[in-house]
Amino acid sequence: MATKKSTVKSKETANSKSIGLVENDTYLAPYEDAIRGRHNHVEWKIAQLTQNGKKKLSDFASGYDYYGLHKTSTGWVFREWLPNATAVFLVGDFNQWKEQPEYQCHPIEHSENWEVTLSEKAIKHGDLFKMHVYWNGGYGERIPAWATRVVQDRNTNIFSAQVWNPEPYKWRSNNFRPKRNPLLIYECHIGMSQDAEKVGTYTEFKNNVLPRIIRDGYNCIQIMAIQEHPYYGSFGYHVSSFFAPSSRFGTPEELKDLIDTAHEHGITVIMDIVHSHAVKNEKEGLGNLAGYPNQYFYPGERHVHPAWDSLCFDYGKDNVIHFLLSNCKYWLQEFHFDGFRFDGVTSMLYYSHGLGEAFTNYGDYFNGYEDDNAICYLTMANLLIHEVNPYAMTIAEEVSGMPGLAVAYKEGGYGFDYRMAMNIPDFWIKTIKGKRDEDWKPSTIFYELKNRRSDEQTISYCESHDQALVGDKTIIFRLIDADMYWHFKKGDENDLVHRGIALHKMIRLATLAEINGGYLNFMGNEFGHPEWIDFPREGNGWSYKYARRQWNLVDNKDLDYHYLGDFDKAMLRVVENEKEFNETSVREIWHNDNDQILCFERGELIFVFNFSPVKSFTDYGFLVDPGCYCVVLDSDSKAFGGNGLNDDAISHLTVHDNNYELQHKEWLKLYLPARTALVLRKN
Repeated sequence: MATKKSTVKSKETANSKSIGLVENDTYLAPYEDAIRGRHNHVEWKIAQLTQNGKKKLSDFASGYDYYGLHKTSTGWVFREWLPNATAVFLVGDFNQWKEQPEYQCHPIEHSENWEVTLSEKAIKHGDLFKMHVYWNGGYGERIPAWATRVVQDRNTNIFSAQVWNPEPYKWRSNNFRPKRNPLLIYECHIGMSQDAEKVGTYTEFKNNVLPRIIRDGYNCIQIMAIQEHPYYGSFGYHVSSFFAPSSRFGTPEELKDLIDTAHEHGITVIMDIVHSHAVKNEKEGLGNLAGYPNQYFYPGERHVHPAWDSLCFDYGKDNVIHFLLSNCKYWLQEFHFDGFRFDGVTSMLYYSHGLGEAFTNYGDYFNGYEDDNAICYLTMANLLIHEVNPYAMTIAEEVSGMPGLAVAYKEGGYGFDYRMAMNIPDFWIKTIKGKRDEDWKPSTIFYELKNRRSDEQTISYCESHDQALVGDKTIIFRLIDADMYWHFKKGDENDLVHRGIALHKMIRLATLAEINGGYLNFMGNEFGHPEWIDFPREGNGWSYKYARRQWNLVDNKDLDYHYLGDFDKAMLRVVENEKEFNETSVREIWHNDNDQILCFERGELIFVFNFSPVKSFTDYGFLVDPGCYCVVLDSDSKAFGGNGLNDDAISHLTVHDNNYELQHKEWLKLYLPARTALVLRKN
């Protein structure tokens, strides 16, 4: 029977058309059954959650309308999922934090939910509250899992939920459509976005930082640390209250106003969402909500993330799926976010969290050590997000290279719009650290910057917040180090500074020029922010000195920082002005590793790089389409801190060569100073 079954299966597979993911990559053919199995798992789960299609996935993901505290026409209602509880009370300012019968919740029959209805006068806007939860053998003071407003007492540092029922926010921009061609992302953190040594606010960001982003030419902001987190220094990645925007930055209405203002100026707003893990805290988080540590999280060895000291969601539980999918819909609907960057996707995909794994061949993605529940959840999350808002976008932070991550669900993929090109910052770090300038190979640079799956769009970047934290270094600091502090005044530069400024511009331009989806920059890195990020902690005396951005540096025209910032603006403008830039192919024209020269074209643009630290070239020729070419960007321009060795006002006419007449190519001859880049456009 086993042999017969196997034969039938093989026959069916042979006669059936391959799923799209496999059609695009035939090396995946041996794993098509596994790919289809994952796809079928999602279909089965969706059918289960939607009553076989009788309702939409978005209907299922509306838990925030049911759970938590809500104002009704007659008063208030509070509900919470607490399967292990034996008694539940609401305590707060309204009852002097004492348990009272009228504030006692009651179990809802045939469910694991608890509920209490209250009169209109029983609580009021601004009141602080918590739950007192009892279980067999224990008791705890808890913040509701579905709380939408959580605040911290400045004196005691204690967190509490807060009754929040202001006048509804009136949106000014209701039909925003993101720009994607290309997507230019400015990754930012609200709290550390100000010059002052303090926690910045949503309103300060709107007034002081957003205008900078608009002027710089970015069309998208990716905001970190939105979901409430007890420890500020976690960068927002140890979340306690998933539905509450961090109150340390201001009110929910102030966040909405920031998003609204961004939309009015054509800026897409993406949220850095954390569904890969949760903080271990019990009083603030979900760690032991009702005496059962596994209510939201995997049991046993999979309970705690070994590297992050946090808790791992159980993606196989319907209630957990309901919680997380509702969370996605909540931020889209209530705050008008335009999508999400999903943190820690690699950690979700594998039982090992990707720790110690090499991922050297396709078999490593289909060896049975993948969490099918997490894969199913991520796929459903993407389907839900695009069902709620067809224009929304999702980005996966994923380092293993899992095939199909940013491929459409119908093709057998997981449905992300983009994946982070995490190989690129690693490549630049290895190059800067491990190779002499004379050994930088243009062929390798060209390959690594476009080394991606052809069927998946990526977000390319030189560095993100990861490289800006204490314990790592930004590119500018790796290039210049301490001389940033002593020789960054105009006229006082040394050779190391000149080198760093030149390469910083070239590295960014090369990375941007080869994108196939979008480009990302972390706040301040566009002008070479000299300080790493070190949040207030015991080890630094709880100082905010390094948890901020020193905009005064780029604003000071006596310093070199503005050169880097001005170049960043200029290179973004070049790309934005090229029609359908993402749709143009990246075609190499020439490379010579001995000369350290690289030339490639996209649409009407030609990008030329001379990575040599010492060799300049006169009349260096490239075979291009005949015509007249004008310089639209010169990294060596004096406006960007260069030497200005080229006259960029000159038009460059191609030179005829009989040998290449049949190929319809002519010579474009250029002067290429050492450590410089040119971008030319055909007239």
